[in-house]
Amino acid sequence: MTSQNTLPVVLAIAGSDSGGGAGIQADLKAIAARGAYAATAITALTAQNTLGVQGVYPIAADFVARQIDSVMTDIGARVWKVGMLGSVDVIDCVAERAVHYGIERLVLDPVMVAKGGDRLLPENAGEALRSRLLPLAYLVTPNHHEASVLAASEIADLDGMREAAAVILAQGARNVLVKGGDLPGAGESANDVFFDGDCYRVFSATRIPSKNTHGTGCTLASAIAAGLACGKPLQQAIDEAKRYVARAIEAGVHLGIGSGHGPLQHFPE
Repeated sequence: MTSQNTLPVVLAIAGSDSGGGAGIQADLKAIAARGAYAATAITALTAQNTLGVQGVYPIAADFVARQIDSVMTDIGARVWKVGMLGSVDVIDCVAERAVHYGIERLVLDPVMVAKGGDRLLPENAGEALRSRLLPLAYLVTPNHHEASVLAASEIADLDGMREAAAVILAQGARNVLVKGGDLPGAGESANDVFFDGDCYRVFSATRIPSKNTHGTGCTLASAIAAGLACGKPLQQAIDEAKRYVARAIEAGVHLGIGSGHGPLQHFPE
């Protein structure tokens, strides 16, 4: 029996970033900043800072399931935000638990390929994500590298993003948001392409020059999940999350945390 919460709850399922800029730490901050309560299930521990990842310690799938069950049988959560999973076993575990609890609002940030193009998920795990989790996703939010992998086509422009979104939707996701913030040649605009099977919409923001963009994808997906948990329609939740991330990037330009790619300011004025 779950409790009657006074705050809308999001369960964030992802890896931990010891540097605090991405992963579960970004999820917690973004969800709180957008007016919801964040519970967590941690899938991996990382030794990480603004310069890179120095080590990864995966969490066993049965313990990920135990964390999920602990949250869902007491606190409860109508919306799940899923990020880094890392293995076939954990992907299978999260998919099975999502079906068990009847989760209809699952926001999947498919942490497969970094902004720079480095692969973060083994190929066999990528196929498991495509076949097991995509069909359960209310919204999937790949960056353009990840969308290229999922759609098996290179993305060079907005038309390519639209085509990839249609392919990904056909794989089972109910809605798709292809992120193009780091798309080469995009000029001064950071454009994301949304597709729900009926219509396309481009969510656009002015590109903000900054090296402090670590965790942008985690932050956007978590902010959308928080909006959904607060009862907002999907496109409104995306629009507000996009604006929030832009403010967070702008506020974080001069944060000066670490000597590499620093975090956003998750609590902008």
